Amino acid sequence: MATVAEWIEGARPRTLPNAIAPVVAGVGATIQLGAFSWWQSLLALLVALSLIIGVNFANDYSDGIRGTDENRVGPLRLVGSGVAAPRRVLTAALGCLGLAGVLGLVLVIATGHWELLIMGAVCILGAWFYTGGRKPYGYAGLGEIAVFVFFGLAAVLGTVYVQAGRVSWQALGVAVAVGCFSTAVLTANNLRDIPTDREVGKNTLAVRLGDTGTRRFYLLLIAVPYIVTVVIGIWHPIALIGLITAALLINPVRAITSGGVGPRLIPVLKDTGLAMLAWSVLSGIALAVS
Repeated sequence: MATVAEWIEGARPRTLPNAIAPVVAGVGATIQLGAFSWWQSLLALLVALSLIIGVNFANDYSDGIRGTDENRVGPLRLVGSGVAAPRRVLTAALGCLGLAGVLGLVLVIATGHWELLIMGAVCILGAWFYTGGRKPYGYAGLGEIAVFVFFGLAAVLGTVYVQAGRVSWQALGVAVAVGCFSTAVLTANNLRDIPTDREVGKNTLAVRLGDTGTRRFYLLLIAVPYIVTVVIGIWHPIALIGLITAALLINPVRAITSGGVGPRLIPVLKDTGLAMLAWSVLSGIALAVS
């Protein structure tokens, strides 16, 4: 039976910035529009956190029963390592996804933005079918697109729209930036797993692009947020403060460009996530005070 510490590790806490960052950035854009609500922002954050933890447990379950995690290099997987029964992990996944659905429903009912129910349903289905079902889209190289949409566009713009009833071009800009950051985290993860994923027929985008192509793709993704920063900075110079977070990407870029493999790529996920969170905080503050 898995310990509490193993369950926490299985939830993959290093991915939590992917859920926190878009809400933080979205709150900044919301304040700029003069429509901030602390409790609505909190609910949006809880939805995002429940969703990403649910995704992580769902991936653990689906990959585990398929046997794709047997030779995994990265963090602990509960089912693949045998420390937790598949049914328990499935229950945890469904519980977290269900909680995300309930919290999202409360937010929709409270704000009256019923149109967001469709987006919420798509997000939950996307979370499950990433690696679940007979033909998971994550095995077909579409995971990066899903992460960009769900933890970039949907999370940021959803946070803004549910409170303001509209979005701004600045909100769209930070949504694209956060989406690219979040996709870069997944890209680094899949770069590390290319050898094992190829063996089990998991054709992620990294497998399709190959080692060199994936490294170039990662560099492109982390460049986009800083291009967005410069563009927003033309109208709101204070937003240029976000450029200082590029310092957090020095080590990840070194690992990527020097051909780092296996365990050496594990810190890249954490550092990219921290850079995303720091950029979102500073950019959110910049939008709020502008």
